Amino acid sequence: MRVLVLGAGGKTGGAVVQQAQTAGHQVTAFVHHAGDYDGPAGVDVAEGDATDADAVAAAVAGQDAVIDTIGGKTPYKSNTTLEADVARAVIAAMTRSGVRRLLVTSSVGVGDSLANGTMGLRVLLKTFLRGSTADKAAMERAVTASGLDWTIARPAILTDKPATGTVRTFDARTGEKARRISRVDLAAWLVAQLDVSDNVRRAVTVATS
Repeated sequence: MRVLVLGAGGKTGGAVVQQAQTAGHQVTAFVHHAGDYDGPAGVDVAEGDATDADAVAAAVAGQDAVIDTIGGKTPYKSNTTLEADVARAVIAAMTRSGVRRLLVTSSVGVGDSLANGTMGLRVLLKTFLRGSTADKAAMERAVTASGLDWTIARPAILTDKPATGTVRTFDARTGEKARRISRVDLAAWLVAQLDVSDNVRRAVTVATS
């Protein structure tokens, strides 16, 4: 597939670019400043502000799928809207271009996945993460209302540890706690969703422990 990765300059986005390329996809990395991007050879680069509908539309045209890994950098601010704004720009661009497959990263603790959050995470959600949690919830609402073939990944706490190769999904009804997942494992799970339809129009909590 031709896959556009938003947030490709970040740790998670960089891992997604690597995993998608390894899987044989033609990858376009969408970054804010192309001159600062040091991605792998063979990756196309698109530059722009991910909240700019026109810039996103230009990058989305001709793609088969979009993976949005952008996360807010000021989680404590109650008025942050970055992730929701990006999602709206992406949805508008995909709808205009007829691109259907969308994968986005959210977080455990959003929506019914709060049941899978640890006690420590619940405290963070009400304090330091209060802004980003509200933003992610708004992003999820925009995605689920989009009419696209979306999948929302709700990863546990992200780490920079090596891949385990084993990603578990967690059911909110059991209340089992999702504790952590490496960025590489999350990236591999996201890329794998491009080839399956099991989680289309589902929000999935994922972790390795």
